[in-house]
Amino acid sequence: MADTDRSPFTPGRPRGPELRYGNRPTMKDVAARAGVGLKTVSRVVNSEPGVTPDTERRVQEAIESLGFRRNDSARVLRKGRTASIGLVLEDLADPFYGALSRAVEEVARAHGTLLINGSSAEDPDREQELALALCARRVDGLIVIPAGDDHRYLEPEIRAGIATVFVDRPAGRIDADTVLSDSFGGARAGVAHLIAHGHRRIGFIGDRPRIHTAVERLRGYRTAMADEGLAVSDSWVSLGTTAPERVRAAMLEMLTGPEPVTAVFAGNNRVTVTVVRVLAEQPRRVALVGFDDIELADLLGITVIAQDSAALGRTAAEQLFRRLDGVEEKPVRVALRTMLIPRGSGEIPPS
Repeated sequence: MADTDRSPFTPGRPRGPELRYGNRPTMKDVAARAGVGLKTVSRVVNSEPGVTPDTERRVQEAIESLGFRRNDSARVLRKGRTASIGLVLEDLADPFYGALSRAVEEVARAHGTLLINGSSAEDPDREQELALALCARRVDGLIVIPAGDDHRYLEPEIRAGIATVFVDRPAGRIDADTVLSDSFGGARAGVAHLIAHGHRRIGFIGDRPRIHTAVERLRGYRTAMADEGLAVSDSWVSLGTTAPERVRAAMLEMLTGPEPVTAVFAGNNRVTVTVVRVLAEQPRRVALVGFDDIELADLLGITVIAQDSAALGRTAAEQLFRRLDGVEEKPVRVALRTMLIPRGSGEIPPS
């Protein structure tokens, strides 16, 4: 086969003489190409005075020819700030966290700061590894959506000056700024809504019991039932992973047990999606209220307790930059209100 027919990624294909991946041009290279001293290049790159127009033109031509980009690391480290913050979240593919991340990014951008984010995949070890890796890269601050329940590993970093705010769930075993949604109040309102429409046998399917939001939403469910003097059967409550097979099994058990439920409260958006699919297969109509809005919920007529994930991200980021600007106060805890949006599924009467 002729060389011209080979793939550009075929091993052994010759490369151009100046193409060396990983070897970026330096200011020294620019100085050699322009025939000037290193200090002259530094002045041009940093827009400092003392360079003649002709010399500046030669340096700029060399910069463009070589593809040189200024390395800001040394400059920002001299100021004690790296103009970057880290965000550790659960899963960027989840629309809830996507909106939260975007809000954090907008606040960071307004402060001239770069956002670096990563997903913990709900793994406490991975959360710790990612958070410490960001600290090692000298981010100025961290926003963390906790996967674990022990954050003492961050105490040395916080003492060293890395501002840290926890969002969606509180930190474990340390005091830190926290921004949450009112999970307890939202769940209580959602279950009370089902009770108001005549339901007495109401199921609850939530996330894993070690997760703060799952515990708070379960507490809201139980409180709403107790408010009306309604007993809760153990078979009506299921906590665990949000994997579709687990949620499906829990939902089917609630529908076919000795005391089948007539309504269900879904503890988060991923649970709601699976519950909607299971209920669509059932011969009788079952009422549903979900915590978190989901895509197309308005078209599908799904009643939800909506939380503003963008407001969570924005509030957390604003608090982080308050700390970075020197505000000293005891750790604050902010709880944002949720909103009940009736769309039809939560208003179905008991069959």
